[in-house]
Amino acid sequence: MLIEKPVNTFLDELASSAPAPGGGSAAALAGATGAALVSMVANLTLGKKDYVGVQDDIQRLLKESEALRIKCQELLDADVAAYSEVAKISKMPRDTDEQNATRSAAMQQALKNATAVPMELAQVCVDILRLCPEATAKGNVRAVSDVGVAALMAEAGLRAAALNVLINLGSIKDEVFVGNERLRLFALLAGKPELKERILKEVEAKL
Repeated sequence: MLIEKPVNTFLDELASSAPAPGGGSAAALAGATGAALVSMVANLTLGKKDYVGVQDDIQRLLKESEALRIKCQELLDADVAAYSEVAKISKMPRDTDEQNATRSAAMQQALKNATAVPMELAQVCVDILRLCPEATAKGNVRAVSDVGVAALMAEAGLRAAALNVLINLGSIKDEVFVGNERLRLFALLAGKPELKERILKEVEAKL
């Protein structure tokens, strides 16, 4: 699994001419980083006497951020697998009409599968972003800048995932599927830049 390899190995593979990992995996790493930073702030708040009144809330926040971090890590490898399948199908023979039809059908299904991964990641990144206001309000003020970075990373992961959804949709012929997925994606994106900016203002007010 790529997520288990050293960071420098991931970056080397990302920089190579290999079809995967690519932008989808980078998006998942951004999301995982954002979630990890929320977890860090929570861990720096737990057990601190100045925050005794919010310990239960912070414990819940930590549980949620860790679940989202793990999901991002899983999606990083899922994106590699999905796009590797697309690359594999692209090499199928198409010398005859039958081969071409088989390849086309397989490619359309693979592209739908490849779209599902960044779409799920987009939702996860939204969920990470939504943890940040509470982390800002209740977390250790000495780590509040890290919540700001978490928000930036989560929104970056969201927007990066959206680009991967859109490029796949551009090659899918099922118009109903494409229309539905675009609506889902735009609903996830709506209001998130503004949410990120509000979080950053709240963070900066505490610096």
